Amino acid sequence: MAVKSDIEIAREATKQQIQDIGAKLDIPSEHLLPYGHDKAKVSQAFIDSVQDRPDGKLILVTAINPTPAGEGKTTTTVGLGDGLNRIGKKAAICIREASLGPCFGMKGGAAGGGYAQVVPMEEMNLHFTGDFHAITSAHNLLSAMIDNHIYWGNDLDIDLRRVVWRRVLDMNDRALRDIVTSLGGVANGFPRQAGFDITVASEVMACLCLATDLEDLQKRLGDIIVAYRRDRSPVFARDIKADGAMTVLLKDAMQPNLVQTLENNPAFVHGGPFANIAHGCNSVTATTTALKLADYVVTEAGFGADLGAEKFMNIKCRKAGLAPSCVVVVATVRAMKMNGGVAKADLGAENVDAVNAGCANLGRHIENVKSFGVPVVVAINHFISDTDAEVKAVKAYVTSQGSEAILCKHWALGSEGTEELATRVAEIADQDSANFSPIYPDEMPLFEKIETIAKRIYRADEVLADQKIRDQLRQWEEAGYGHLPVCMAKTQYSFTTDPTVRGAPTGHSVPVREVRLSAGAGFIVAICGEIMTMPGLPRVPSAEAIMLNDEGQIEGLF
Repeated sequence: MAVKSDIEIAREATKQQIQDIGAKLDIPSEHLLPYGHDKAKVSQAFIDSVQDRPDGKLILVTAINPTPAGEGKTTTTVGLGDGLNRIGKKAAICIREASLGPCFGMKGGAAGGGYAQVVPMEEMNLHFTGDFHAITSAHNLLSAMIDNHIYWGNDLDIDLRRVVWRRVLDMNDRALRDIVTSLGGVANGFPRQAGFDITVASEVMACLCLATDLEDLQKRLGDIIVAYRRDRSPVFARDIKADGAMTVLLKDAMQPNLVQTLENNPAFVHGGPFANIAHGCNSVTATTTALKLADYVVTEAGFGADLGAEKFMNIKCRKAGLAPSCVVVVATVRAMKMNGGVAKADLGAENVDAVNAGCANLGRHIENVKSFGVPVVVAINHFISDTDAEVKAVKAYVTSQGSEAILCKHWALGSEGTEELATRVAEIADQDSANFSPIYPDEMPLFEKIETIAKRIYRADEVLADQKIRDQLRQWEEAGYGHLPVCMAKTQYSFTTDPTVRGAPTGHSVPVREVRLSAGAGFIVAICGEIMTMPGLPRVPSAEAIMLNDEGQIEGLF
């Protein structure tokens, strides 16, 4: 029998009315703002009304470094949430929204896979409820108002050479990385060098994901530094008087989106920063709301634990006062073999030696996550080509690292395939054995924070940074930003800044080529190696295979 594709499975789903999904979390229908029949936003009034309730247990799902073999982090997040509900727990999941960039590029969608998906899958991976468009519009409104202010006399005395606010677009487009604006004469303004980032890298995205309410959001937006004067003093978005209008554009986007899994369990899908260039976590509002409504909340952090989990712990948890009870690290036998040197074309053949060799990458992530004081369980996301001997090798290795690995078959079986994982995770969470703490204090100097992450998480020997970068960090400390956490922008494929280096390397260097101050979001971005904040499309983009069939259904979206 032919294996059904993710989109075929999603299309056959029996969805419930969104009001019925909300009822499972005791959300009254009048506090659901429906977008069609199967998705809705949760009103701010309801969110405010539940703030005095106790929190449920927070469970983070992260993964090894991604490989072309696939890991299935979102799929496991969804499967674990379904599994917890299957064993009688009141659970919800919290994941990020999908960016159009990877959907039409090479990564694909962000709704899970197989029988562990969130639906409506097609809408989630496309325009959804318009949150990304609102973020793009708010960001570019600020861009337009900066240029307009300069055009009409520049009362703030902005130095045109020091406008740091770039534009954004939710699409991979390398041609827009570096551009010149305002060509064409006096009527078009003053020409200057500029550029685009992808929307998920926008500081507006980060502000929305870290804000607690609209008042906090407007303050964060107003704190954004958009340019500097000749005396190097900062110009803020509030100086341009853009923060109010930006907040208006984001009013609806600030409210979390409620949808459902294939098994009709509640899922919050809200916010979407990438973990390789941003902080990689869903919104604080969605997570904290879910914790008030469910006994267990399963959330994910982007890419490998060296990026997503590190930022979840050091940025999101620090700022939102959150503390995870348990962390699940997702791994696959196939990825272990790739880390052990096996080519993608040869992954179908049993190779226990390669599995053992590749487990070092998994071991590094286990050790790193434990350093935050949180217990770790490994979920082995099962592929049909996995052999008993290979699975046994992974389990034995994880046991040697002081953790346990559980085989999960949620892609094929849904919640039935995660019962064992869900039972163990709930047991660990209920034990309250976690002693969570970020790995560096607020008062540590900024460059030392970068070094701490590079040495403790990446196992680098040193951080390479020009004197100009070190001076810039010191200037920000003197300006009162030294307490901020650091957001590392780095390749997701390796512990190093070289995406081709797999496994668990040591003795390498981390070059920092640029630092950016996200004063509104509340962190410093350190751009490492060759990472780009505006990706490009691959040689054969996914968009080439996406189309409508004769029945008007979407084909090629995965």
